[in-house]
Amino acid sequence: MLRVGVIGCGTIGAEICQAIDRGLVEATLAGISDIDAPRAHALSQGLGTRPPVLSQGEVIGASDLVVEAVSRAVAPSIIAECLERGRDIMVMSVGGLLERAEEFVALARQQGRRIYVPTGAIAALDAVKSACVASVSRVTLTTSKPPKGLDGAPYVVQNRIDLAALQKPTVVFAGSAREAVPAFPANINVAAALSLAGIGPDRTQVRIVADPTSDRNVHEIEAEGDFGRLTVRMENVPSPHNPKTSYMAALSAIALLRRITAPLVVGT
Repeated sequence: MLRVGVIGCGTIGAEICQAIDRGLVEATLAGISDIDAPRAHALSQGLGTRPPVLSQGEVIGASDLVVEAVSRAVAPSIIAECLERGRDIMVMSVGGLLERAEEFVALARQQGRRIYVPTGAIAALDAVKSACVASVSRVTLTTSKPPKGLDGAPYVVQNRIDLAALQKPTVVFAGSAREAVPAFPANINVAAALSLAGIGPDRTQVRIVADPTSDRNVHEIEAEGDFGRLTVRMENVPSPHNPKTSYMAALSAIALLRRITAPLVVGT
């Protein structure tokens, strides 16, 4: 059975651990780790299998596949260590992968390992990947969130955007996916995933909307190319534990783990 280690016991990491613990994935929890040791121990004690709380290096050593569920800033070091030690890795902080994607893909190829990126809180990545087998001329992502979900983002702070003063949906950012990821590191993993699946971070365009009239995170993808035209809208309920995270992000990671371990795989 696949041995899965989870590094990061926050909102998404905890959901993944609970899913494995409940038997929703044909895998075992080899170990969990978090910079906040008490949080990791509390999570372990709440699980039926009581997975061991280990150091980051110990989790990697004990696992066949490691789930990174920490932050964009820390993710690159975890990705590098996993690949160098011959482990597969699932990356939740896709922005951290995007910064050094070519380097990590080359390392994974050299080591015969795989880097997995869940679809996350958006839809249609399978269609975008298929379309890119031919030619795609345009991909645009429009992400709308309640203002509190954007609070504290570097771009918001640097530009002194008063989110509390907004009375109607307002575009607070427009630019490429490469620009969006560091500007909104806690909010825009979807842009990184979309750009990796499609036409790249420089050609993928992103708009971020602060919408005080909505209580949901909404992602709209538009794409055009030889295949025709694609328009997809996804309305996500924020995680009850973290308004900056869509519940669908955790569900997507769990679904990918099930895909990895399943005898039948449906979809691109």
